[in-house]
Amino acid sequence: MIKVGIVDDHAIVRSGLKQFFSEQVDLRVVGEAASGREAIDLVRTTEMDVLVMDLSMPGQSGIDALGMIRAKAPDVGILILSGYPEEHYAMNLIRQGASGYLNKECEPMEIVNAIRTIALGRRYISPAVAELLAQQLNRKEGGAPHEQLSEREFQVFLKLAKGETAGDIAKALSLSVKTVSTYRTRLMEKMSLTSNSDLTYYALKNKLID
Repeated sequence: MIKVGIVDDHAIVRSGLKQFFSEQVDLRVVGEAASGREAIDLVRTTEMDVLVMDLSMPGQSGIDALGMIRAKAPDVGILILSGYPEEHYAMNLIRQGASGYLNKECEPMEIVNAIRTIALGRRYISPAVAELLAQQLNRKEGGAPHEQLSEREFQVFLKLAKGETAGDIAKALSLSVKTVSTYRTRLMEKMSLTSNSDLTYYALKNKLID
């Protein structure tokens, strides 16, 4: 029996997934969470094989939680189920430890197939993500600027792009303001940008934020 956790801030989505998973003889939902912070608590207190997690949630997002879940529960498979298309986040998050990435517009059975693959200790690479991987291998210069960022830099970048202050970011990520400023300087250099408004424009243009 594959033990599954569901993380999404919409109760209707959690309910729908739970109902669908219950119809599969080999899946059992063992817990739910509505935010990144709750997801961290869930993996800490509940034994599971695969965590199915949304990205965009209030408070601590799935992106913020991913690294901490990986640190606390390295053996748990993490399937990102997001409203954002694969090209926006998939490569970054798989590099940061996600076991697979699916868009919420996928067929429900593909989610189940992904869970089964991940429960075997493998990564689930959907056709859309496989295409992105192929494009990246063919690309000489190594991808888009935001794909060069480390996990922490990517987190800080998204928060700055959304207009959060260094103080807010420091509090959310349990960092000092000075450390956040260091990350900001580093990511600006990597992305060849000069201001927070440049970051916001870049993130909007690349559909990384709404």
